[in-house]
Amino acid sequence: MYKNIFDTHSHYTDSAFDADRFELLDSMQEKGVKYIMLASTCTEDIRENTLLSEKYDYIYTSAGFHPENIDDLPENYIDIIKDAVSANKKLKAIGEIGLDYHYDGFDREKQIEVFEKQIELSKELELPVIVHSRDASEDTLNILKKYRPQGVVHCFSGSAETAVEIIKIGMYIGFTGVLTFKNAKKALRAIEAVPLERLLLETDCPYMAPVPFRGKRCDSSMIAFTAEKAAEIKGVSVQEILDITCENGIRFYGI
Repeated sequence: MYKNIFDTHSHYTDSAFDADRFELLDSMQEKGVKYIMLASTCTEDIRENTLLSEKYDYIYTSAGFHPENIDDLPENYIDIIKDAVSANKKLKAIGEIGLDYHYDGFDREKQIEVFEKQIELSKELELPVIVHSRDASEDTLNILKKYRPQGVVHCFSGSAETAVEIIKIGMYIGFTGVLTFKNAKKALRAIEAVPLERLLLETDCPYMAPVPFRGKRCDSSMIAFTAEKAAEIKGVSVQEILDITCENGIRFYGI
């Protein structure tokens, strides 16, 4: 069995885990999972993730507002994040924040404004950002170049060229089970371009389950399959890739 699995991005407050959330989290360390980072997307998420981080020693959390929640954004969203950070020593990042242009109807200017304000807050609080970017690579990259935050672009879906530009800023790149998909040529080219010291592994669970679980609910233990593909691409052993990405996660989140 593998060890030192660090799931650097997860969503255990999702309703997909309602039936067995605590049973599942109780079992994770027995499956080689050393740490889990919970990514928050809204006020309720921040609150629930805080409770999970308080319950489990190996779980850490973040606070931020996802671009898909822009329509319901509280006016005092910055204060909500600040309060969460001050109340929880295990809150290690601002996120999940960013841009999502996949669906029509979302106010792009508002997304950019909220993204930038949360980056500015991250710099004020000296915390890294967890960046979501979907069909918005150009605007995301321009904003990251402007502010140059400490951070990670999670569930990376951009090109190898974009990955290189993000690394030049000093950021990390996070990969999910997408690496194992048959149509993952773009992701495989991207991970080839990412140096081992800037690589993070994640599930984005309950989504993005790797092959052979594609289409099913994902959990942190399944990172082993993503690690197997990453190790193949990078020419190292599976345990080595897990050890390296675990150390990267510890360094990145300041654990």
